Amino acid sequence: MIRDAETLKVLLDSVERFVQERLVPAENEVAETDVIPADIVADMKAMGLFGLTLPEAYGGLGVTMEEEVMVMLAMGQTSPCFRSLFGTTVGIGSLGILFDGTQEQKDKYLPRLASGECVASFALTEPEAGSDAASLKTTAIRDGDHYVVNGTKRYITNSPHADIFTLMARTDPNNKGAGGVSAFIVEANTPGITIGKIDKKMGQRGAHTADVIFENCRVPATQLIGGKEGQGFKTAMKVLEKGRIHIAAICVGAAERMLRDALRYATERKQFGQPIAEFQLVQAMLADSQAELYAARTMVIDAARRRDEGRNVSTEASCCKLFASEMCGRVADRAVQIFGGAGYLSEYGIERFYRDVRLFRLYEGTSQIQQIVIGRNMVKEGRIA
Repeated sequence: MIRDAETLKVLLDSVERFVQERLVPAENEVAETDVIPADIVADMKAMGLFGLTLPEAYGGLGVTMEEEVMVMLAMGQTSPCFRSLFGTTVGIGSLGILFDGTQEQKDKYLPRLASGECVASFALTEPEAGSDAASLKTTAIRDGDHYVVNGTKRYITNSPHADIFTLMARTDPNNKGAGGVSAFIVEANTPGITIGKIDKKMGQRGAHTADVIFENCRVPATQLIGGKEGQGFKTAMKVLEKGRIHIAAICVGAAERMLRDALRYATERKQFGQPIAEFQLVQAMLADSQAELYAARTMVIDAARRRDEGRNVSTEASCCKLFASEMCGRVADRAVQIFGGAGYLSEYGIERFYRDVRLFRLYEGTSQIQQIVIGRNMVKEGRIA
């Protein structure tokens, strides 16, 4: 399904060099300062990473799902915060506009998103609506040519830096289910929007999240995605389905980095007069990690190819997100164990990855939500995938 193998090779070579020469050396600085250097951000924009998935007609690279996965496997070889910076824009932040926006909305926003001039965030989660996304309480009530938005969104990635929000809000208060939810493009400088303090998280320093509070925020009716009410939940689910394959690929990349670091350490560290890599119980941890990594990588590429073929990959996307994120966590745990006491020290970097990758099992649908999606699809279709 790769459209142009030579072009893809050039892109991947460029990303891999960028990761090894620019991002890996900056990992400690970002971990200490909680800030990604401005020159790195500028380089990401110049490389076209902010427009990775957007069509060429809007200034993007227009990669296929399989090509996107290959790029994410490369980006996963460094701290996840770097991917988060542009990944939120090219993924859940802009896809709602690409999938369901009007032509006018696409023409207005997608070129700016592709260039990196505009940073997007996806505002779905609330204090009382996370896994149960359809129960969100933020309202958008029609008032003439505007909607008046009130509510609070929580854990919103890139919100302190966002120029626009893809907002999910309830336009029909009488409909308490998914059918009452609509999607909007809300510009961050709209009066009535307040960004909360940046969350202090377990890991992923450099990737910022914060509450977004809407207080009588008047949003022009022209900002309703697709110009139709009641379609927001469907838009969100389409966006998240694609995002799950994307995140699964990042999980695989991060696991590869951790396993490679663990293998290198195991061949260098000596105990009882020989490298610990010679001990069978250490080899068992390495082998289990390699086997699971191979399975996850194969799953992710297969699901990406199926999506590129236009097939329904709801089950496959959830399988990828579930297996790859859980696998990544297990590899992280084994890597710390292989490093031993050194794995508990920040200078070796493994403890940072251990904290960073824990998030993968939570966002864009927890592991338990993926299990529910997979199980329901199986019962509904009466077959295995």
